[in-house]
Amino acid sequence: QLQVVESGGGLVQPGGSLRLSCAASGFSLSSYVIGWFRQAPGKERAGIACISAKNNSTVYANSAKGRFTISRDNAKDTVHLQMNSLPPEDRAIYYCAARIRVCTTADAYGFWGQGIQVTGPS
Repeated sequence: QLQVVESGGGLVQPGGSLRLSCAASGFSLSSYVIGWFRQAPGKERAGIACISAKNNSTVYANSAKGRFTISRDNAKDTVHLQMNSLPPEDRAIYYCAARIRVCTTADAYGFWGQGIQVTGPS
């Protein structure tokens, strides 16, 4: 069964950092474009960052530029999303997704993880 799995979510303090990871089962991430998305309560799913398969070029949403870094660890066949300076509005369910070819919108991704929660103090 082909699937992707997110890990690394949890509680983060305002201004804190968190690293999310995306791993695959049944296939290798190294051949796929990997995108990170998030969905906050009451909002649509939005793209955060994407990394290509061919040359590891990256694309970031404006909200992520300068704060988030997407990267591959080919030795572990994992893609990470390092998130720094997290304000409360970054609380959401974060998803990784895989597809071939190029970074694009969410509806073009074929493999999705179940999502992982990033929360903050109430």
